[in-house]
Amino acid sequence: METVLNKNNNTALVIGATGLVGSWLVKRLLQDNRFGKVIIFVRRTTDIADPKLEEHIIDFEKPSQWQHLVKGDVLFSSLGTTRGKAGSKVAQRRVDYDYQYQFAAAAAGNAVPALVLVSSVGAKASSPLFYTRIKGELERDVKALPFEKVVVIQPGPLFGEREEQRTGEELGMRVVNAMNRIGLMKRYRPIHGDTVALAMINACLDSQKGKLTYSDLKLFDLAKVE
Repeated sequence: METVLNKNNNTALVIGATGLVGSWLVKRLLQDNRFGKVIIFVRRTTDIADPKLEEHIIDFEKPSQWQHLVKGDVLFSSLGTTRGKAGSKVAQRRVDYDYQYQFAAAAAGNAVPALVLVSSVGAKASSPLFYTRIKGELERDVKALPFEKVVVIQPGPLFGEREEQRTGEELGMRVVNAMNRIGLMKRYRPIHGDTVALAMINACLDSQKGKLTYSDLKLFDLAKVE
């Protein structure tokens, strides 16, 4: 079956490159011979030195300055924040929805064939919960863009080293782990950022086209595909 991406020498575009999943994703992409170039869009330098890496320091609020640069074979979108860090629901939505949708729209407009989006387990546009609602709205809206392939990754609670401490998430992780041990909340099994990154790469390179969604438990198997 014909694939959307090439077998090698693909150009990956990444937003959210400094986050938990994004940092693992960039590391894996730079090690992967199927990708010849990795272009990241960040607010501050990552100080990563690699011949495959091209870094653009941008202002997400000024699309006219970066839209023309969003060209390649696949856009990996793993940008995200918390309400506490953002300061308000409005500010959180700007990062979790607006910036990611604007980038996806720019990629689609520049004929990038594939998008891989990190969302969240439980994402639903009609959700009464703010976080899962904006994630669901973003999923719905990027799927309407003219990509040949859209992959939505819905991980459960994420773990791994972060730049900032998230006390609420750490507490929630302990609760989920305890529930998992007694056979409950298996859908929300915690998952490492590196596992998510591997699942993203494998999903974008397989032969399937169209709108695809992989949720928490499926990601562990997807990450093992070679």
